[in-house]
Amino acid sequence: MKKLISIVIPVYNEAENIEALYDEILSIFTKINYNYEIFFVNDGSNDNSLSILEMIANKDKNVKVISFTRNFGHQAALSAGLYYANGDAVLTMDCDFQDPPSLIPEFIDKWEKGAKIVYGRRIQRNDSFFKKVTASVYYSLLYVAGDIKIKGNIGDFRLIDKVVVEKLNNIKERNKYLRGIIPWFGYKYEIVDYIRPKRIKGSTKFSWLKMARFAMIGILNFSLLPIRLGLFVGIFICSTGFLFFLYLIYRSLFDNQFYKLLEWLAVFNYVLIGILFIFIWIISEYIGKIYDEVRQRPLYVIDKVLNIKINENSHA
Repeated sequence: MKKLISIVIPVYNEAENIEALYDEILSIFTKINYNYEIFFVNDGSNDNSLSILEMIANKDKNVKVISFTRNFGHQAALSAGLYYANGDAVLTMDCDFQDPPSLIPEFIDKWEKGAKIVYGRRIQRNDSFFKKVTASVYYSLLYVAGDIKIKGNIGDFRLIDKVVVEKLNNIKERNKYLRGIIPWFGYKYEIVDYIRPKRIKGSTKFSWLKMARFAMIGILNFSLLPIRLGLFVGIFICSTGFLFFLYLIYRSLFDNQFYKLLEWLAVFNYVLIGILFIFIWIISEYIGKIYDEVRQRPLYVIDKVLNIKINENSHA
């Protein structure tokens, strides 16, 4: 009996790419001995993406469509597809062809050889200089600061075994950062290196604000570095304060120099006010995340589905 591979693809205003991506995935599965199902998750698109998805789903019952009432975000879309996927393994990828479908057989091969998780790692990006630099800085920072160490430019192009999917679906976090949660499980993994191609059609839907928020979720969810910074800053301030004290003693004893205490206190208090504002911001970020968890809002809301039987215990 053929094994089933589920493919989960978030869609946000990707009308120009959907049909071509579907055709390429279909051509790949005609060459390999596996069954397939494709979950297109329409994340509140305002172009004609949904109508194209409906057309494909009507002619191919292996294509499943989940459509949100609004844009809930990339991670929510992935979570929805993973929740409903039935495959022996689930592959997640973007709809813009920057995650090459041609690598699917290589992902499956490494999975068949025993890897529970197979990551796609971008060894070269055909992006703007600024995007390359910011991505490099972010992934380096996440590697240094994070508790889970997977070195390299690894995004959401991955294949995971159904065992991992089941455990992932049982996690109740509202702000799911899949790039951190999946390696957190600790399962054996393999890596497929690839050169990330340029986007051919359409434009990126990740604004700088969205990327900054996404980066913040990754760092706050899987690192205590922001809290630990307080220790380093405190040590630095105490050390400099001690040096100031020694300097005052030296000038007073050997140079007969007189300094008004208020002059030093004014500067010192000014610095402390700035530091306190930084710490208040860090604490507020954590409180905000706790608040999100306590509210227990659904991760997403589904408007309609095609070729899918809704589970009564669904998140929505």
